[in-house]
Amino acid sequence: MCGIAGIFHLSTPKPVDPARIERMCAAMPHRGPDGQGVWTAPGVGLGHVRLSIIDLAGSPQPMASSDGRAMLVFNGEIYNYRELREELRGAGFEFRTGGDSEVILAAWQRWGADCLPRLHGMFAFAIYDLTQRTLFLARDRLGVKPLFYAPLSDGSLAFASELKALAAHPLLRREVDPLAVEDYLAWGYVPDHRSILAGVHKLPAGHSLLLRHDAPLPAAKQWWDVSFAERRKGRAADLEAELLHLLRQAVTSRMVADVPLGAFLSGGVDSSAVVALMAEASASPVKTCSIGFDEAALDETSYAGAVAERFRTDHRSRQVGSGDFVHVDALAAMFDEPFADASALPTWRVCQLARETVTVALSGDGADEAFAGYRRHRFQHGEDRIRALLPAALRGPVLGGLGAIYPKADWAPQPLRAKTTLLSLAGSSEAGYARAVGVSPPELRQMLYSPDFLALRGDYRAEQPWEDLMRRAPARSGLDRAQYADLKFWLPGDVLTKVDRTSMAVSLEAREPLLDHRLIEFAASLPESLRLRRGEGKWLLKKTMQRYLPGEILYRPKQGFVTPIAAWFRGPLAEEARAISRGTALARTGWFDQQAIARVAEEHIAGRRDHGRLLWQLLMLDRSLAAFVA
Repeated sequence: MCGIAGIFHLSTPKPVDPARIERMCAAMPHRGPDGQGVWTAPGVGLGHVRLSIIDLAGSPQPMASSDGRAMLVFNGEIYNYRELREELRGAGFEFRTGGDSEVILAAWQRWGADCLPRLHGMFAFAIYDLTQRTLFLARDRLGVKPLFYAPLSDGSLAFASELKALAAHPLLRREVDPLAVEDYLAWGYVPDHRSILAGVHKLPAGHSLLLRHDAPLPAAKQWWDVSFAERRKGRAADLEAELLHLLRQAVTSRMVADVPLGAFLSGGVDSSAVVALMAEASASPVKTCSIGFDEAALDETSYAGAVAERFRTDHRSRQVGSGDFVHVDALAAMFDEPFADASALPTWRVCQLARETVTVALSGDGADEAFAGYRRHRFQHGEDRIRALLPAALRGPVLGGLGAIYPKADWAPQPLRAKTTLLSLAGSSEAGYARAVGVSPPELRQMLYSPDFLALRGDYRAEQPWEDLMRRAPARSGLDRAQYADLKFWLPGDVLTKVDRTSMAVSLEAREPLLDHRLIEFAASLPESLRLRRGEGKWLLKKTMQRYLPGEILYRPKQGFVTPIAAWFRGPLAEEARAISRGTALARTGWFDQQAIARVAEEHIAGRRDHGRLLWQLLMLDRSLAAFVA
């Protein structure tokens, strides 16, 4: 696991100052505490910081191919590199190292861009071909590893693993994109189709970019997608056996490391499944760790402890409380862009705990998106059935009207909170699901924005890209389209961004076996009834894991890694909630109605409404703007 950076001149191949690359790399030392390297040639410069995981001493970067015709900088891991190396040896390639970096170089020289489907793993890399004078940028299928890039005023393009590294280039302008603020308020993160800084791009997951000197910047090219359009046939027992094989393959391939390895264990289905399969494949106790909360209703450490006891793991746990708020500025600095998934705080804490004993940790991320494990999937499936029974001409005015006047009863039991459901049913399937996934709905954002910001935003609405993505999805049903959007939009923008930044902040490599692309493609092909059955999400996955895990782990209500920010903002952090409306960075922008924010805080503190997530969003936006943009 590493960090990469570089500069490429699209117009005249001017000399690249190595000091600029060094400054970009120096901005992200946490991604590579074990080494740093820079290489330059006319019109190009590559930089690398290294966290050694495989071939600890033998694979320094930037790395030259065996014939010296190509140079590589690479962030990630290729899990099938040994098999690829043997195949390439058979084709006449020679290898000087025992790692995966040299395999990528040889694969590029052998197959060009067609090497990408052969690479199994997580990666973002850049290869400069000295013969063709081209720069090739690529990102893994699901966006586990990040890659930012920006055209600059001198005709060059700069790229890096983190936005802070790009910002170390003196020509990068720190001008906020107001549409990114609209996106952030809607989702709680800045999705991959936009950046908080105008002019900065993120290479989309499963895409590549081929750059040439004396040529304009081309559009990114998609090299992988997942399809929900086909349905796997066969007996459930046979599909269960196939799934178990894929799970074992995914977990064991990610246990290869030349450094200590462990796992995150929440006590939920997914992390417990990963630990069970690790224990099956390991001769020694698996090192596991978990994080609990000072709010008993949200604490799952007892379940994690039960799984640890079942598999005799070397287990440690720690608690997160409201006192951890003192780290909020450090948290904002990790992400550069505003990021309001409050589970980032406990994720960072569990990464710190893991790093005390291991350098690599396996997580359970990805199964909810692939196997329909979220509660919103169940609701979407049921709402689509209702939509099919009621014509749109009736749903819009009747249900929409009811939803508009129905009170937002945050204090009421879940079945009585009908406002969101009514508004969802009134619109299209795509609009309903966007509302279910979003953090702040359009009417709430409208209330918060100032007239000046509304003029800047214009007609843009953050939900539109999500809805368009669902409509274009290779899918058969509303559930298919919802899961497709989760995998393509939510997963790289929220979940994987959270895990990458918090793990890299402590120089820990996090691996996600349940995001093995073969496992994802298999799950997407399953009939709906094997993903979601009688209200039970991840049905086939849970059935498959019955041989390993007890029912109280597999079938208890899904908790999720939820931070108790709502309770904190009503209790020990109430004054912090009130202070948000006076936040200097937010106030300076002139984008928000400060009185509206103050009302939101008082409603929440008084218990009349639950604005915990919104207050956290506004707080993280304020801290991010103050630390990174100002």
